[in-house]
Amino acid sequence: MATKKSSEQSIQVRIGISDSNHELVFETETTPEKVLSLANEAIEKKTSLELTDTRRRTVLVPAGKIAFIEIGDSAERKVGFTTL
Repeated sequence: MATKKSSEQSIQVRIGISDSNHELVFETETTPEKVLSLANEAIEKKTSLELTDTRRRTVLVPAGKIAFIEIGDSAERKVGFTTL
């Protein structure tokens, strides 16, 4: 079974939610600069941060609930067989 290769590099976004022990972790094809821009705009305007992940799902987080945002390179998944 072949996997579909994306023409764009995806990044991993981790968002901490205040008053919650859980974090949102997902991959997106949005550039790190655009994620920061959208986050800063949402915080400034006191609206929701809206991002789309690599599976075309929309993630909405109220700006007032954002504890932190971590943006980094997505770990490349290696799939294959080797001989010993």
